[in-house]
Amino acid sequence: MTPPTPPAAPLRADCIGDSAGGLTFDVAVPGDFGTPLLLLRRRDCEAAEDTVSLPLAPAAEGRLRAALPSSVALPEGRWDAYARVSDREQPRRLVPGVTDLRSLADRTPSGLLGHVAVRIPYATRQGNLTVRSWLRAPHAETGELRLANDGLTVHGRVYGTQLAHGAHAELRARPSTGEGGVRRLELAADRSEFGFTVPYGTLVPGVWDLWLRPTGDPGPAVRVARLLDDVADKHPVFTYPRARVRTRYGPAEAGPYYTRDNDLSVSVTAPEL
Repeated sequence: MTPPTPPAAPLRADCIGDSAGGLTFDVAVPGDFGTPLLLLRRRDCEAAEDTVSLPLAPAAEGRLRAALPSSVALPEGRWDAYARVSDREQPRRLVPGVTDLRSLADRTPSGLLGHVAVRIPYATRQGNLTVRSWLRAPHAETGELRLANDGLTVHGRVYGTQLAHGAHAELRARPSTGEGGVRRLELAADRSEFGFTVPYGTLVPGVWDLWLRPTGDPGPAVRVARLLDDVADKHPVFTYPRARVRTRYGPAEAGPYYTRDNDLSVSVTAPEL
């Protein structure tokens, strides 16, 4: 009996990000290759438009290079990276090599295109290479967070739109929160810069998501998030102390956190008895 062919080893890719939002992939390829491609497949999606194919061109001895410019649309989601180096082989999963994302730190896009595109490569728990992509049109970027005993003050900036008369922030209760609804918050606005305060004492225990209405009612609502840096998952990295507060519903603990999608939310919990 012929023993089964062992799976091909994963290929290693170095990644470089540029300030415009583009990515360059350098793949180490041993031996000969045919018509190589770098493939990005959106996770949990099977439609043809959920695969992006990028040609891999020789860059140096044993290395192939592919470019994902900012002009190529990459819908929001998690895109797993593969390389097909031979027409006779199945695409192989890529693993991260050296990653240089220094240009993404404190990135300030122009917003002239009406949207903000962010792509951050990262290593999954299995050690594979995946690109987290965001495409927000328009976008409300979180800046400084000021924590106090009775509330949270958020400063930020909008991209792809302007702050008009009547602009305001909103707190939206998750469905699992005991008391639903939307709380309107006054907004301090200066051109594209904004600020607002979340008073903890008015909130019922649960999770409250932060939104912005840059053009007021009935304009579109924009999720408040922090995307313009090199951290793909901020939830375990950006942690904040919780304040003990007295609400009209009783004592509670409250504080901000970033979700798995790097959106900003506030959690209010009743103390354990």
